[in-house]
Amino acid sequence: MTDRALAVVRAGALTTVQDLGRTGFAHLGVPRSGALDPGAARLVNRLVGNPEDAAVLETTVNGCAVRPRGAVTVAVGGAPCPVTVDGRPAAWGTAVRVPAGALLDVGPALRGLRAYVGFGGGLAVEPVLGSRSTDLLSGLGPAPLADGTVLPLGAASAVRGSVDAPPWPGPPEELVLRVRLGPRHDWFTPGALHTLATRAYRVSAASNRIGLRTEGPPLHRAISAELPSEGMVLGAVQVPPDGRPVVFLADHPTTGGYPVVAVVRESDLAAAAQAVPGTVVRFVPVR
Repeated sequence: MTDRALAVVRAGALTTVQDLGRTGFAHLGVPRSGALDPGAARLVNRLVGNPEDAAVLETTVNGCAVRPRGAVTVAVGGAPCPVTVDGRPAAWGTAVRVPAGALLDVGPALRGLRAYVGFGGGLAVEPVLGSRSTDLLSGLGPAPLADGTVLPLGAASAVRGSVDAPPWPGPPEELVLRVRLGPRHDWFTPGALHTLATRAYRVSAASNRIGLRTEGPPLHRAISAELPSEGMVLGAVQVPPDGRPVVFLADHPTTGGYPVVAVVRESDLAAAAQAVPGTVVRFVPVR
C-alpha cells in the first residue's frame, strides 16, 4: 500500500497548513484564519484535482522542501519562485508529478511573499472546528512546520482539473486598498481622514498573518478617550496609539480596543498577502 504522507526536510521561515479557514466561530473568539491569498490556494488545488477547500502549504519568503513517501501530483503557485525536484528545475504555476522519495524544493519568492503548494489528495491533518488551517493567534490547527514533521496526504482524485495554465496575478508593485469608512471614523479629525485618503503609506516589516502594519503619516484622533473592546472583522483598519493604520488579515483577533477608521474590501486582501515590506500602500475610499 502506498504511504500517503510527506516528510518536511526544510521548513522555511514560516510554513503553515492552510485551507479556506474556519468560519462561524467569531462569537467564540476564534478567527477565520485560512490562506491569506485564497485565490492562489484555490488555483493550486484545481491544478492537482482537489476540491478548492483542500488543505495546502502556505510558505513565507524562503519556501520549503518536502519529500513525499509516495508519488504525488503537486502544484506551486502564489508568489513566483524556483521549483526543483531532486535538484532538477520543475514548472511553477502548473501541475508536476513528484516521484516517491524525491525532494520537492520550493525556493525563495522572487516577487511577493507567500507561495502555495497543493498536493493531490490534499493535506489530511486532523481538522479543528471544521478547518485544517493553522491559526497563529489562537494556536488552533497544526503547528507551523518544523524539520522532520510528517504530514498525511488524502486520497488523490483520479480526475484532474481542466485548468493547466491559469493566469496568475503578479504581486503588487503598489498596493491599492479600497475602503469604506469604519464604525469609528468619527473618532478621527477631518485632516486625518484626508491623510488616509490621499497620502501614501508603506508596508512595514512587522507585518504578519494577523495584520499588515504600515509606515507613514499618523492619523490624529478627535476623541482621545479609551474605547471598550468591540468586534473586529476581516479587513478592519485599526489605528493603534502611534497613529499608523493596521489592516487586519486572516488571523486577526475577533475583538479589539483601538478605533477602526475604515474597512478594506475583502477582494483586495489577497494582494496584501503578497505585498513585501516597503511596498507603497494607498487607501482609496469607495461607497
